[in-house]
Amino acid sequence: MMAVKKYKPTTNGRRNMTGYDFSEITETQPDKSLLKPLKKTGGRNSQGRMTSRHRGGGTKRRYRIIDWRRRDKDGVEAEVVSIQYDPNRSARIALLKYEDEEKRYILAPDGLKPGDKVFAGEKVDPEKGNCMNLENIPLGMAVHNVEITRGRGGQIVRSAGASAQLSAREGGYVHLILPSSEVRRVHGKCRATIGRVSNIEHEVIKLGKAGRSRWLGRRPKVRGKAMNPVAHPLGGGEAQSNGGRHPVSPTGVPAKGGKTRKPKRYSNRVIVRGRKRR
Repeated sequence: MMAVKKYKPTTNGRRNMTGYDFSEITETQPDKSLLKPLKKTGGRNSQGRMTSRHRGGGTKRRYRIIDWRRRDKDGVEAEVVSIQYDPNRSARIALLKYEDEEKRYILAPDGLKPGDKVFAGEKVDPEKGNCMNLENIPLGMAVHNVEITRGRGGQIVRSAGASAQLSAREGGYVHLILPSSEVRRVHGKCRATIGRVSNIEHEVIKLGKAGRSRWLGRRPKVRGKAMNPVAHPLGGGEAQSNGGRHPVSPTGVPAKGGKTRKPKRYSNRVIVRGRKRR
C-alpha cells in the first residue's frame, strides 16, 4: 500500500493538494517493446464531431500494451520484474517475464512485489496475481480484471482499488458483487485475476489547482445556464434561470438521473440485483 503525499501550503493551490509518493514504483522507464503511440482525439469522433465534452490538451502519452487475456500463457511461470506507473489508467501495472523470456504487462494487484511468481490457467492456486476460471475460485474471494465473455479478456473491475467478490454459484454461473453493488451472473469458464487492483488511495487524491486537471487533458466545465441560448437549452434570458426544465446536456439528453439506457436483452438477464436498488 502506498502513502499519500501532502504539500506545504506555499500557495493557495498547494494548500489542499495531495499526491502520490510513488513508493511502490520500482522502475520509471517503460519497456520499449510494449509501447505504441497514442493519438489524442479531443473528444471528437471520426466525423470530427464532439461526442465527449471537456477533453483536450494534456501531457503527451504512449500506450502500454496490457495483456488482458493471459490465456496463451497457461501453465507458464512468470516473475514480476517491476511495478510501473501507467499514465493511461488509475492503477499501477506490473511487468512480467515468462520462462520463455517473453515480457508482458498486466494490471498490478495490491501488494504484488518484484520477484513474486504468478501463473495463469484453469486450475491454479488462488493466490494474488494468478489468473484462473471463476468456477475454481473460492467463494468470498476478491477478484479483478473479470471477463464477461469467455476468451475476450478482462473487461470489468479494472480501476484503482476496485475488486469484485464471489458470492454464490448457480449451475455453470457464479454471482459476482461488483464495486457498484450490482450482483451479476458470469459464466464459470470466464477468468479473473485474484486480488484487489493496486493504488487504493487514488480516490483520496486532491488535484488542488486547475492546471493539474489540464495536465490530465481535462478542460474546464461551464454551466449550461451561463451560456447563450444557441449553445445550450438552458442558456440565455434576461437573467440566469434553469429554464423550467430538468438539467440536460447541450443536445437535450437528461444530465442528472434521467434514464437514457436502452433495454439490453442479454445484460438484463444476467443482472441479479441492480446497482440502484437499496
